[in-house]
Amino acid sequence: MGGHLGTRVSQLLEQRADVAEIAGFDVAPPRRRLRRATFKLFRAGDGERMRGFVREFAPTDVVHFGVHEPGERVGARDAGLGDADALDVLMAAVGSGALERVVLRSGIEIYGRGRRHPKFPAEDAPLAPTTPYGRTLLAVEEAAARIGAELDVAVCALRLAPVAASHTPSPVARVLRLPVVPVPALADPSFQLLHTDDAARAAVQALDREIDGPVNVVGAGVTSPWQAARRGGRIPIPVWGPGWAAAAAAAATAGAPAPPQVLELLRWGRCADGGRATEVLGLPVVKATLEVLADLHEWASVTPIRTAVEKVA
Repeated sequence: MGGHLGTRVSQLLEQRADVAEIAGFDVAPPRRRLRRATFKLFRAGDGERMRGFVREFAPTDVVHFGVHEPGERVGARDAGLGDADALDVLMAAVGSGALERVVLRSGIEIYGRGRRHPKFPAEDAPLAPTTPYGRTLLAVEEAAARIGAELDVAVCALRLAPVAASHTPSPVARVLRLPVVPVPALADPSFQLLHTDDAARAAVQALDREIDGPVNVVGAGVTSPWQAARRGGRIPIPVWGPGWAAAAAAAATAGAPAPPQVLELLRWGRCADGGRATEVLGLPVVKATLEVLADLHEWASVTPIRTAVEKVA
């Protein structure tokens, strides 16, 4: 509940008169004010207290955004723990005996990328992730699906395009906002983005409609590394072969770590077929990829504030 997605979902649920109680937790406090929800702050690794909190609350519905993308809010090592944390929460909710529905954060990284992978995979496409984050998503989805099948609980895995907005932690957005953006020298692959608000609305709709199974949620249309750099007024720097390792190191030095799933997006693209979301979620108009791109480039510049001591000096 402390991240942008979890906080926004909580705000949307607070507006619903048919939602009796809302509770959540995180290792950081919510990013916005919550009026009705109960929030608990836990330290990383405090699994026993976390599970006790979930069992005591006995949720009928679980919206789980605890699988963090590496480079989003935590580093690759801590993000890799997301699969274990997600399963702990689900098992605790199952143990309460009241669980009816689960909505789980996943991502289109689960399909993998490369020459032998479909460019616009639908939900029935083979799952062959080619990054650590994609493999984490697959492990969580498979475990949640087993729980759902055993207990006859609806489990909806929202396979989100990379989530971005002007004030949302996003590893791909940080790279695209660099003054110099690495782009493939011999290609210009397509990728899609998804606005934070649309991802949150998708979670609420999945609960409301009791959706079972995976759903791709992506912004309409596509962009590409070259186009994204130019639209943001950045300088595209062509990269090929071993140069990608150097580009990743340079981006990290500039404050924009580029984990494997981001490098894969820049090199091979990242798209999926979002037709099922329109059909089963009944979402209103979703922001197009180019609209999300424009939004993330509207991040205001930070002007350093000089201290009184500096002014005197």
